[in-house]
Amino acid sequence: MDETKKKREEDTDVGLTTAALAGASARPEARAAFAPGLKIAATSSAGAATAVALEKQAVPLFSAEEAKVFRGRWDAIQVNFVDEPRQVVEQADGLVALAMKRLAEMFAAERARLEGQWDRGDNVSTEDLRLALQRYRSFFGRILSV
Repeated sequence: MDETKKKREEDTDVGLTTAALAGASARPEARAAFAPGLKIAATSSAGAATAVALEKQAVPLFSAEEAKVFRGRWDAIQVNFVDEPRQVVEQADGLVALAMKRLAEMFAAERARLEGQWDRGDNVSTEDLRLALQRYRSFFGRILSV
């Protein structure tokens, strides 16, 4: 990533927080209504098997270069904890929000690409769909493992 682009990204992400990303201003009941038709079932052996399968099939969420940049930024934040703990926690929140935003952008771009093909009447290959589902499954498994 060139320095100009990196600097621009850092400048535009100042003030980004996980609360802002999550829409913290929304009332709890509004957030609870996110998926009213979603039925939560009790844990089953099939669910446990799925969790194990998800762990085995994890795919990288970021490119090696992008992951390296995020890790570098994390390391730069973390080393200042002793001197400025509050500021470091705020910076850590911002970096987590940035990573979440980047993931959302990547998934949205993938979805838009597939929908663009469908809208044009193009056939999306089963392999493309399999790879997209694999990325979603990997990410979903990681969310649930936290």
